[in-house]
Amino acid sequence: MTRIPKDIREMIEQSIYLPMAVTIFNRDLSIIQKSPFKLHRPYLAIVEESLRLVQNDLAAVRKELHKRNIKVHEVERDEAFTLYSFLYNGYEEKHNYFNPRIRNKVSELMEDYLFKPQK
Repeated sequence: MTRIPKDIREMIEQSIYLPMAVTIFNRDLSIIQKSPFKLHRPYLAIVEESLRLVQNDLAAVRKELHKRNIKVHEVERDEAFTLYSFLYNGYEEKHNYFNPRIRNKVSELMEDYLFKPQK
């Protein structure tokens, strides 16, 4: 049984998924720049704006975690699972995440950032 409330757990999970989205968007930017597209700019603009939004959200999540003194650490990773340790209110909880689930969540997040209306 977890002692971490649902809203805090969702924020913790965002701190896991968002850095992965940043990494993928950065990799995609370099690929687009090197690709043989006739017009790079439209693709770059979409990915750059999505990256900016992800980075802003990640900064907000990290700031909130720091304010609440919540720590998240990757403990172990293998082919199928990644184990994370969460420190919350003096308690340590370990949660195992199925790697394909992480990949799917990051993919969903990226789609949201790529296709949500720009602010």
